[in-house]
Amino acid sequence: MSNPTPNEIPHLLVHERADNVGVVVVEGLTAGTNMLCCVTHDNSTFRLTAETDVPIGHKIALIDLKTGDTAIKYGEDIGKVIVGVSRGGHVHTHNLKTKRW
Repeated sequence: MSNPTPNEIPHLLVHERADNVGVVVVEGLTAGTNMLCCVTHDNSTFRLTAETDVPIGHKIALIDLKTGDTAIKYGEDIGKVIVGVSRGGHVHTHNLKTKRW
């Protein structure tokens, strides 16, 4: 659990505790940002450092993800990691592919 400062807004939203990626919800997130992350299921918070610049709406790894791992967002399987991503790293089409085809 993290203690946000008064009026601090989250940088990253996570739906379920079991998720291993979260979604950036602010414009201009830059590498090195000490993000406030909010788990919407229980309104708990934690902190995570962004490893790279990440655009709004893109995902960030909450744990180290290795090649072959399943990415979980909103409690759902959203694809297979094809290139390892470190905790705080950008998760997108360059390192994650759908399992549908």
